[in-house]
Amino acid sequence: MTANSVSRGDSALNADRRTRELRQLGDEPQTDVLVIGGGVTGVGAALDAATRGLRTVLVERHDLAFGTSRWSSKLVHGGLRYLASGQVGIAHESAVERGILIRTTAPHLVRPLPQLVPLLPGIGAAQSALVRVGFLAGDVLRRGAGTPAAILPRSRRVAAAEALRLAPTVRRDGLRGGLQSWDGQLVDDARLVVALARTAAAAGATVLTRVEALAVTGNSATLRDTLTGETMTIRARAVINATGVWADEVDPSIELRPSRGTHLVFAAESFGGLSASLTVPVPGSTSRFVFAFPAAHGRVYLGLTDEDAPGPVPDKPIPTDGEIDFLLDTINTALREPLTRADIRGTYAGLRPLLKTAEDSTADISRKHAVLPSPSGVITIVGGKLTTYRQMAEDVIDAAVTRAGLTAGPCRTKRLPLVGAVSGAARDRIDAPPVLIDRYGSEAATILAAAQHNPALTQPVAPGIDVTAAEFQFAVTHEAALDADDLLDRRTRIGLIAEDRVAATPAALAALAPVT
Repeated sequence: MTANSVSRGDSALNADRRTRELRQLGDEPQTDVLVIGGGVTGVGAALDAATRGLRTVLVERHDLAFGTSRWSSKLVHGGLRYLASGQVGIAHESAVERGILIRTTAPHLVRPLPQLVPLLPGIGAAQSALVRVGFLAGDVLRRGAGTPAAILPRSRRVAAAEALRLAPTVRRDGLRGGLQSWDGQLVDDARLVVALARTAAAAGATVLTRVEALAVTGNSATLRDTLTGETMTIRARAVINATGVWADEVDPSIELRPSRGTHLVFAAESFGGLSASLTVPVPGSTSRFVFAFPAAHGRVYLGLTDEDAPGPVPDKPIPTDGEIDFLLDTINTALREPLTRADIRGTYAGLRPLLKTAEDSTADISRKHAVLPSPSGVITIVGGKLTTYRQMAEDVIDAAVTRAGLTAGPCRTKRLPLVGAVSGAARDRIDAPPVLIDRYGSEAATILAAAQHNPALTQPVAPGIDVTAAEFQFAVTHEAALDADDLLDRRTRIGLIAEDRVAATPAALAALAPVT
């Protein structure tokens, strides 16, 4: 398959295709690779396997990006924080994968974002020097990864006026300017997962949501359609467990120590037109920061915590009061007018699937991923982070090919653009609103054309929300959305704010009406 062979028709995921492919799987219940888990690592693995010529089936018991993959910071990190703890290999890997995402895989979904550390009285000369050295190390990482400065500019010190232009609500008293570096930001993490799944489907993978895997072994599983209750047994030459924080449910031989990362959601007005990632040191720490950054739908996200999260894994993690207070208290050290709980429009939290170690703090556990063959023969992939999903997928498929003796081509994902990928002059030629191009890339014109044929689709799904009915329709016909939660919580992020969810629910139900 070439990049140009990924077309809109064969990449469309919808209820009809799901029904058809479930029936086909029932008639021929065998495959080369079965991937369990529809997060970024699972769909990345399905894409890698399918583009190597392997028969591939992916099953997800809920929806694409249902778990940790939708709760990230939406940042494509270059690995700077790993240098601070001496994890040079992980830092380099992160920088390399960031470059692949920005330049090749998803240039429509990833954009350069300036990172600003304001130099306020609370940041002394020693800490300022440490940050500057870290940013210079980030420049070295970028160059070593082959990402040109034209895409991610070199770090530099900026004057107070420039710092205030980037972050207008920063304290003015005592502001000595700021330190600026650049990183990558995803328009949305869940949209990346959907694009990966669709590209895998275009390459021949069978991608099935609302299908859970039971009685999993190294060469088989019982699949249950959670919508109908029907079951089938499938045989696979390799079974990959990519279920993230639920990995120990599929493979009891591993032990996880989940870490909770919490974010707060604000209206963009609370930060006065923030155009950078406002990065503020945690008082008393030389290596931890919280950051506020502009996000989709006119919002700002503030994160990030790193708290031990023992016990049963919930479908939707809930931030604690202590985490909310920590984030507010830290960011307020840099703001002229302190933010309060009344300013918070929503919250979200995600659980990182970290391998259990002897370390006392989850913040100290290595983010390096691990490929772990289990006694049952299942191959589990855990750890890592969103930025390095592609390398994780390559490593786990390499392991599956070796262990199962599969005949497969080489990994192709380093040079494979996803569905919708577009950049440069080709992007400039797309006749569609920039907000649509940011979300859908080259497919923005398709969505716009549908709205032109049906004027009702040009309407926003609710007053004041920058999502149109055409986008909901496209999610149903092309992006595997099967219910209102899929539309509100993952194809868009409307549902992060409760009032917006209520306002947009009628439009979501209307978009689903023709196929229910």
